[in-house]
Amino acid sequence: MNAPAFADDMQLLNGNHAVAWGVRLAGPDVAPLYPITPQTPILEKLVEFQSSGAFQAELLTPESEHSAMAAAIAASATGARVFTATSSQGLLLMHELLHFASGARTPIVMFNVNRTPASPWGFWPDQIDSLSQRDTGWVQLYSENPQDSLDSVIQAFRIAEATNLPVMINHDAFYVSHSVEPVSLPSPEAVTDFLPRQARDIQLGDGSGRSLGAPIDQASWNRTRRDLDEAMKTVEQFAIDASQVWEKQTGRASAPLEFYRYHDAEIVFVTMGSMCGTAREAIDRLRTSGIKAGLLKVRLFRPLPNEALRDALRGAQHAIVLDRNYSPGTGGVLHQELRSVLFGTKDPPRLHGYLAGVGGLSVPVERLEALATEVRDTVPAANSLWLE
Repeated sequence: MNAPAFADDMQLLNGNHAVAWGVRLAGPDVAPLYPITPQTPILEKLVEFQSSGAFQAELLTPESEHSAMAAAIAASATGARVFTATSSQGLLLMHELLHFASGARTPIVMFNVNRTPASPWGFWPDQIDSLSQRDTGWVQLYSENPQDSLDSVIQAFRIAEATNLPVMINHDAFYVSHSVEPVSLPSPEAVTDFLPRQARDIQLGDGSGRSLGAPIDQASWNRTRRDLDEAMKTVEQFAIDASQVWEKQTGRASAPLEFYRYHDAEIVFVTMGSMCGTAREAIDRLRTSGIKAGLLKVRLFRPLPNEALRDALRGAQHAIVLDRNYSPGTGGVLHQELRSVLFGTKDPPRLHGYLAGVGGLSVPVERLEALATEVRDTVPAANSLWLE
């Protein structure tokens, strides 16, 4: 690990307050937010910062999440640095405008607190709210813990402004959003160094001769999708670059894919978000009992780093995919994505998909230990089985 360039300040923070600190340090110009459980503490903390004079953004509280995203798009289109946050039903209400934001190439940063969507009504961690938005043209990052969330917010602004794409960061409700852990706050100088203000080549303004969302013909619309595709292809490298620079300044890396006890792993857990912490504990126990287990943490889900995933899984005998989501008629979203990634590769690992923790159910470390043993002795691959 490299020595950090700036000294950090250590505080006990829950995940949502860590997000608010990351936003404060990133210094957006405009922040339209609408409260929704369990995202509300992000808004409350930003209001507290603003009241004390520590947060200078124009903080807007529109009448709905739909209006919050409309305000975010308008502000970003004029060149402002913009942040917003939401959760579950709020994200679903934004759906129409998520397409608008990416098509208009507005580099908005949004934090979504993953929560079960209705119906029935619930407030528990489940990633289907954000995963159901995977085709809207937003970059998607998933964080494991409060420190990861703070670092990801700051890096997201760098990625968004480098690509002219909106970025959505996600962490699990309550397991991360309301859990308190030691969080290292980077110095304001480190963040200013990391996030310099840059001129935007896509924005509205006096004399720019540009319009926003005007009707166009088929060929022109087709060209916008091609441009979006080209921008998406650059995201992975920008994320890698951001991680490397951040590591030099803080000593912490946040790569698109992260690994734990992986170099000789024969059984690999593949997952996103807070489930990674449970998997790490299970892996330590499995290693003690002589089973070579490791973790592949998927932090960047959109765009999915296909080649990096193929390289990472080459040589593993079994890959256990843990999905805290359920796509009706399909199963686990990450499992299905990895099936597509590995299709046609030579000697792929046996891919075992499990619906684990859907609706916020706790997944004990002991269950993952037992699962690794079961999978090791099972010849056929499993297809999105419910983890009992």
